[in-house]
Amino acid sequence: MQTTVGIIGGGPAGLLLARMLHRAGVECVVLESRDRAYVEQRQRAGILEQPTVDALREAGAAERLDAEGLVHDGIELRWDGRSHRIDFPSLTDGRRVWVYAQTEVVKDLIALQLEDGAPLFFGAEVTSVEGADTDRPTVHYTHEGRDEVLTCDYVVGCDGFHGVTRAAIPDGVQRTYDRVYPYSWLGILADVPPSCDELIYAHSPRGFALHSMRSPEVSRLYLQVPNGTDPADWSDERIWDELDARFAVDGDWKLRRGPITAKSVLPMRSSVTEPMRHGRVFLAGDAAHIVPPTGAKGLNLAAADVVVLARALVRRHTTGSSDLLDAYSDTCLRRVWRAEHFSYVMTTTLHTDPGQSGFDTRLQISQLDRIASSPHAAAELAQNYAGLPLP
Repeated sequence: MQTTVGIIGGGPAGLLLARMLHRAGVECVVLESRDRAYVEQRQRAGILEQPTVDALREAGAAERLDAEGLVHDGIELRWDGRSHRIDFPSLTDGRRVWVYAQTEVVKDLIALQLEDGAPLFFGAEVTSVEGADTDRPTVHYTHEGRDEVLTCDYVVGCDGFHGVTRAAIPDGVQRTYDRVYPYSWLGILADVPPSCDELIYAHSPRGFALHSMRSPEVSRLYLQVPNGTDPADWSDERIWDELDARFAVDGDWKLRRGPITAKSVLPMRSSVTEPMRHGRVFLAGDAAHIVPPTGAKGLNLAAADVVVLARALVRRHTTGSSDLLDAYSDTCLRRVWRAEHFSYVMTTTLHTDPGQSGFDTRLQISQLDRIASSPHAAAELAQNYAGLPLP
């Protein structure tokens, strides 16, 4: 089989790229190792920033998002029994964010792809990518018990940090920068209406906590826990009691409790691989970079990557110019490092490091006080959170 662009990975990045290329008349094929049911049930991010929503709308993939997504105009910070709201529209020239789970984005994109889009193969396990330095790289995969080969003009790896595409790039060509944080998140889903209208980010001597939601009926909450924590060690009552303690604020706010339907532990790490291209092989999303979830940037960075790449591939297809393709890595990495820094600052300001001193804690409180008192500091947070404009 032959195509112009071979896309490895049928998550939101790969599917959005395929959607944009197909609408522009660029041939592509998507290979996803898992089955459709698994892909549509993977629990991941739930916050879409303004540029991501704009991209989904432009791709004709936002009908259900616009009907069911929860629009948020800000977030709330809590510390020392105090709270402060960050108003996004007033600080960002009107930008905001949407609560719409990644699972729903994927369902929407898959439905469109299967209805009128480019070929999408589930259960297609890629075993190798060869010929990155040639004019026609090949993707070797197995599908329905047969060995297959996809010959492409370009290969895009949207298959994550542990995916096959990264291995196609020779040792010494790329460098990866990593940071592992000394804590994790215990995340829960609960069948209870959210206790807030917008997300709450809480700093506490007991550790960080986040109140989010999946829908008007389902709450999504997180607790900072030590690395290696077993979710089974946390009873439902213990989780709710700890959330209550960390969200404590002066006033009559009350945390609603309900049946917990899922528990999981999420390690915290940052990673950036440079460059994001070698020959005719490109990396996008988690294949090139990972951020801690504190800044809600993972899915949004992936979407930004493929918007830039789709623009470059369409330009190559329509004009023959490779200038945007040649600039792809540098263009994306500028945004990636900005998001990495924002996520790092949010993470280290709000979490309690196991070894931190009283001095470190006072610096965190000072930073939160500054955000609450300085319009410039609040604007910087709001602009980064709601999503910087795409280049």
